[in-house]
Amino acid sequence: MSKKKLLINEVFEQARKESEKTTKSGLASYLHLCFIDNLKCYDISEKTFIRYYEDYVEGNSSRNIEPERLNKMSQYIGYKNFTEFSRTFIKNDGKKNLTTVKISVDQDEEVISERLSKININIINEQHFKMPEFAKQNSFGLVGILILGSLLVGNYYCSSGNNRNMPSGFFNAAATEKECMYWDGDEYKITTCNDGNPKHQLMPVDTLKLKYFKKITRPDTLTIENGLGNSWYTKYDNVVEFFTMGGTSPDNGKILKNATRHMITKYAGENAKPLLIEE
Repeated sequence: MSKKKLLINEVFEQARKESEKTTKSGLASYLHLCFIDNLKCYDISEKTFIRYYEDYVEGNSSRNIEPERLNKMSQYIGYKNFTEFSRTFIKNDGKKNLTTVKISVDQDEEVISERLSKININIINEQHFKMPEFAKQNSFGLVGILILGSLLVGNYYCSSGNNRNMPSGFFNAAATEKECMYWDGDEYKITTCNDGNPKHQLMPVDTLKLKYFKKITRPDTLTIENGLGNSWYTKYDNVVEFFTMGGTSPDNGKILKNATRHMITKYAGENAKPLLIEE
């Protein structure tokens, strides 16, 4: 699938989730107004969006699209421009036990896909990079990346039963005592795998999720400046919730999407609805 076809399919999928419309004319109308209101883009008409839908969603066209329009559509789904989308976009395969995390560091961008005990690492080279906000706040530099890699490798050997010949030390000591975690509603908590609490749905420890995957319980503090590119969301039963990392929502199993300007403006900041806190 070409990058243009992939982009336009993602744009219409995003519009379908936000507007809950299903017809191409309804989606085209929604996108036309959304682009005017949120991206100040006035040159993509409703008819043009319909043509894009017919060419790239229903068909397999190679129609030329102006670079500025490709940039605006990329911004709509959370990317700076079409170049960044083309280099970094990864299609989620929809499997609930697969989580994809992007880590940008200096000269390399690593995409770490961890499926339970099996870890696959793909490298994507890119010309321009910046450290993610969560890494800056936690001083998670290059040394941190190396330590994280050691932790992941340690977890791999422990979970696959190959730790008999591994030397005892820092990386496998914690896993020996506490090898599981559970979602407590806002973040993951570590526990022993013989935890008998029926409310805890146990899963193998994922060090990335354990440290960085959290629900944003104060969406009123989320803005375009601090949220765009650093937050993800799910919309379920007309309730929008934001998270600090991509993947799937532990609450409803829905795939998390990049929080776009439109979603942040409409559901966060001053328009955020306070989350209900159970007594």
